[in-house]
Amino acid sequence: MNRPRYKRTPTETDQVPVVLPSVVMAVSEDGTMTVSVDGEPHLPEPFAPPWRREAFPTILDSLTGERRTPVRVEVREADGTVFTDIVTATNKRRPAPELKLSSASVPAVPALAELQMVQGEGFVPGEDVAVAVILTHSDAAHNGTARGLLTPEQVASSPTREVILFGRISGTLTVERLP
Repeated sequence: MNRPRYKRTPTETDQVPVVLPSVVMAVSEDGTMTVSVDGEPHLPEPFAPPWRREAFPTILDSLTGERRTPVRVEVREADGTVFTDIVTATNKRRPAPELKLSSASVPAVPALAELQMVQGEGFVPGEDVAVAVILTHSDAAHNGTARGLLTPEQVASSPTREVILFGRISGTLTVERLP
């Protein structure tokens, strides 16, 4: 007869619900938005322009970083649609090494030819975009496009040779099979 090795007794903490800070972002038709945290307005710095949709990543990084806890995010679009998610604090990642090209660095050009690019569109400008087999992360450009640069070794580590770009805010997913 299999019995548990211990008997768990209920405690008062079993009755306490988990509560996450609630962030509500209401987007207007013109792209500006208001942000509140637990019902209190979260305003931009004094004399700064109003929040805009493009500030999603910056605002969320700031709020999760300050609290060091996940937050519940509700985005209310001007057309009435509502998007809800739980966002966790991002690990500060080291920036990718800069690729410097000059006329004197001819050997660097073949190294660039070995990189394979994966590109997608439909991302929220500035959002964090995962490049999977998750080897690295990239940020979406101002126009909503994203790309990942992979070394031949990284590509070889994937038996299917498929790479995914995944927008952590927009949910946009691009799958590409590399040659």
